[in-house]
Amino acid sequence: MPSIHELARLTSKGQITLPKSIRQALGVTTGGKVAFELRDGEVVVTRAETEHEDPAIGAFLGLLEAEIRECRNVRALPEELARAMLANVGHAEDLGEEIEGEVAL
Repeated sequence: MPSIHELARLTSKGQITLPKSIRQALGVTTGGKVAFELRDGEVVVTRAETEHEDPAIGAFLGLLEAEIRECRNVRALPEELARAMLANVGHAEDLGEEIEGEVAL
């Protein structure tokens, strides 16, 4: 991740606005959560990984998980895709990167 230096003003209520470049670097949008950690006098801000709070999506994800566990309607990944996924485990993706080529939805 590139080095970014930004300043934010503290309000009388103890609030700050995360600068746009920081929000973008963390991948945080409206409603997103951040975590603060104090390390040796410095504050480290990270994107908080939370469970999705929408009950409909939570229910859908639960159903999907149950089907995957029971192996219903789940097919093996194509070998090329599985290899590509394994090769990228632990590698960060730039979600703002431009997509090359055509995309079918």
